[in-house]
Amino acid sequence: MTSYQFPEGFLWGAATASYQIEGAAEAGGRKPSVWDTFSATPGRVLNGDTGAVACEHYYRYEDDVQLMVQLGIKHYRFSIAWPRIIPDGRGAVNEEGVDFYKRLVDCLLAHGITPHATLFHWDSPQALEDLYGSWQSREMAFDYADYVTAVVSRLGDRIQHWMTINEIMCFTHLGYAVGKEPPHAPGTQVNSLKQIWQTSHHALLAHGLGCKAIRAVSPVPCLIALVDNISVTVPINESPRHIEAAKQAFHTCGQNGGIIFPVLTGAYSPALIEQLGSHAPDIREGDLETIHQPLDCLGLNIYTGTYVRAADNKVGYEFLDLPQGYPRMHMPWLNIVPESIYWGIRHVSETLGCEDLPILITESGCAAQDELNVNGEVIDTDRIMYLRQHLKAAHRAVSEGYPLKGYFVWSLMDNFEWAWGYDRRFGITYIDYETQKRIPKASFDWYRECIRSDRVV
Repeated sequence: MTSYQFPEGFLWGAATASYQIEGAAEAGGRKPSVWDTFSATPGRVLNGDTGAVACEHYYRYEDDVQLMVQLGIKHYRFSIAWPRIIPDGRGAVNEEGVDFYKRLVDCLLAHGITPHATLFHWDSPQALEDLYGSWQSREMAFDYADYVTAVVSRLGDRIQHWMTINEIMCFTHLGYAVGKEPPHAPGTQVNSLKQIWQTSHHALLAHGLGCKAIRAVSPVPCLIALVDNISVTVPINESPRHIEAAKQAFHTCGQNGGIIFPVLTGAYSPALIEQLGSHAPDIREGDLETIHQPLDCLGLNIYTGTYVRAADNKVGYEFLDLPQGYPRMHMPWLNIVPESIYWGIRHVSETLGCEDLPILITESGCAAQDELNVNGEVIDTDRIMYLRQHLKAAHRAVSEGYPLKGYFVWSLMDNFEWAWGYDRRFGITYIDYETQKRIPKASFDWYRECIRSDRVV
């Protein structure tokens, strides 16, 4: 028997993102992001939903901080909206936009909550899409670094935990596509796979330049992380041959070999480069050195995983399709693979050779079919089941000595779920979008007890 007790000092937190909760799309000098444009385009987002109002966090942030106090978290991960800070993407800084984040952070600090700020969570300025096609251009990386400089020089006295970019794969490989409509903003069709890989290379470059910018202008010592949603390969069983197969497969699963590999090792995975052939991105001299910045921490967003087994073929492994009826949560891709958290952490330490790099689970959670009962409650025992199993897997990683330092549930509240609009709910707090009332769900109370007792309950 184990009590699933976490060590003293383990960071318990919750996470959100600017475009998903803030609303106030035209307030305080903010100009459109690519997500404003994308969501306003008919047919792009379910039910025609947009993030124009969202959870009105811009106006209700003090109430939302009180929710955090009620939950008992001491760490909050949020993102800063580039179009609020530099509305045209480059050029003049909008101090009114900066002031919103000063108010938010001051409120957090007044309640003993440590801010963890993500500098980019997909909502890039539409002005730069109009100017040069966003991530298709190398210019984007340099404009991003200038934006980072503007933010950190103004907020660095209040914030010591910085995350450069969230989930590069999503706004590049899901934001650009060949021969079809991409599901995410900017929603651009391109002519080749190479062009898509070039967008993620430019985002990597932005990360590296952003790290340098933070270290150059932060007025106090700070910690820098990248947040990546690695594609986790899970051995079908933990025999040595299947474990080795999962490690080999990690190179070519999803975009791992071309995102997390260059960030942490300074090179694209040779297995991926061989697989891509002529579709590999163009890499200029010095790019990999810029991308491969020292990190103080790595954030992992892990929701699911891919089962792998050893195979008698050229590569020595095969990816396994899931059977019909495999359990999943309220998203087509959200298959329940709790051990993915353990294997994601283990791959960073062993497959990528970063044994001493501290890790945070910066997002973990699920969409569920939440409904208010006759008493006005949301009894989301399905979400509790999902979170409990994933936290047990996180505990296994800690108990085996892997450097997992904290866990941020996704999400503090229901929000604008990108192309799914308001139809899918990931929050531990229910949002009644008509009234903006916040209703803590059963999972909120469950997570509060985990935090209070420092263990999985």
